[in-house]
Amino acid sequence: MQLRVGESEWVVEVAAERCIPLRRQPVVTPVGSPGELMRAALEQPRRFVPLRQALTPDDRVAIVLDATLPAVGELLQEVIAHVRSAGVAPEAVTILTPPQASGQWQACLPSCCRQVNLERHDPSDRSKLAYLASTARGRRLYLNRTLVDADFVIVLSGRRYDPRTGYGGAETSIFPDLADAETRSAFASRFYGGVPEPEPDDLRSEAAEVVGLLGVPLFVQVIEGEGDQIQEVIAGLAESCGEGIARQDARWRAAVGEPADTAIATISGTAERLRFVDLALAAATAARIVRPGGRVALLTQAAPELGAGAQLLCALEQPQELRQRLEQLRPDDWSACRLWLQAVQRCSLFLASRYPDSVVEQLRATPLHSPQQLQRLLDAGGKVTILPDAHKLMVTY
Repeated sequence: MQLRVGESEWVVEVAAERCIPLRRQPVVTPVGSPGELMRAALEQPRRFVPLRQALTPDDRVAIVLDATLPAVGELLQEVIAHVRSAGVAPEAVTILTPPQASGQWQACLPSCCRQVNLERHDPSDRSKLAYLASTARGRRLYLNRTLVDADFVIVLSGRRYDPRTGYGGAETSIFPDLADAETRSAFASRFYGGVPEPEPDDLRSEAAEVVGLLGVPLFVQVIEGEGDQIQEVIAGLAESCGEGIARQDARWRAAVGEPADTAIATISGTAERLRFVDLALAAATAARIVRPGGRVALLTQAAPELGAGAQLLCALEQPQELRQRLEQLRPDDWSACRLWLQAVQRCSLFLASRYPDSVVEQLRATPLHSPQQLQRLLDAGGKVTILPDAHKLMVTY
C-alpha cells in the first residue's frame, strides 16, 4: 500500500480484510489546468455575465485573496488578465489578504501582477478601516477601507472545512476576516468541532448579510483536488456560494461503515502551503472515526509555524490554565487549538512531521519517523482506515 505524504511516498502492508474502505463519490481527474479552469469560470460565471462586462476602465478593483490556494500565481494571472481586458489599469487593482496570511505567496506572483497594489489587512489600524453600515441586529460594521472603497470586489478563495465557520471561504473571507479587531476578537472563540451542515448558521448568515450591504462581489470559489491539484473553479455572485458548498461536499465528504482501531491520516502536496489548522483538521477527521482510545497516525512533511494559541498549547500542561489563557488572548488559531485538543483527548496521536521531537511531544503526540515505525504500529492489529488528504476530508460513520 502506497501512501502519499507531502511529495514522497510511504509504503506499508495491511491485509485487505483489515481495511475499512471510504464510501464517497467517485473521484474524477480535473478537466483542465488551474489556469484553464479559472479562465472558463470567469468567462461563464453562474447566472452572471463575463466579469469584464461588469467592469469599466475607471473602476478600482479589490481582489480578496486566499493566499493558501494551490497554483495561486497561475490563478491570479488569469484574474488579472481578465480584469485588464476590461481596460482596468494594474495600478487600480489591489490584492487584499487577511491578517494571518504570510508573505510567502508573493514569490508566486506572475509578472503581470507586479504593478498591482498589495495589502495585508490590519484590523487594529483605524485609518485602514471604514464604516459600512449596521446589520439588522445592530452590529456596526467596520471593514477594510480598500474593500469598502472599491468599485468592484472579487473574492478568490478556497472552499474548505473550517473549525470556526464549518465551511470556510467565500463570504467568510469578507466577514469576519476583513473586519475590525473588536469584531474579529468576538468571533475568535467560535468552534465548529462537529460535522457542518450546508444550511447557514448565525455567522454565515451574518456574513451573507454583510456581503449584501457591501454590494455585488464576484465570488470565485476554488475546490481543491488531491495534493496541489485544483478540482474545479466556480464563479458567480452570492447565490453561487451554496453551489460551492455542494461541490466541496461532493469532492470531500465520505463515510465509513464502522469505527477503526487505527486511522492513517496523510497530507500530500507542497508543505509550504500548510498551516497548523490543516494538521488539526486532519487529526480531528481521523479521531472522529476511530474507537475511543484508538490510534491515529498523522503523516506530513510540513512543520507549519505555530501561532500564539499553539505556542500556549505547547507551553501549558494543565487544560484549565490553557483554556483561561486562550480566553484572555483570543488568538487567531484558537479554534485550531481546540480542534487539536479534541483529537488528542479522544485518541493516541502519532505525528510524522518536520517538527523536532520535543515540539511533537509538547503537542501531546508521539513522534513518528519512518514507514517502518508506522508498520509496527499497524502490526499491532485491528481494523485500519486510510484517509488521503485528511485535512480536506469530512468523514462520518
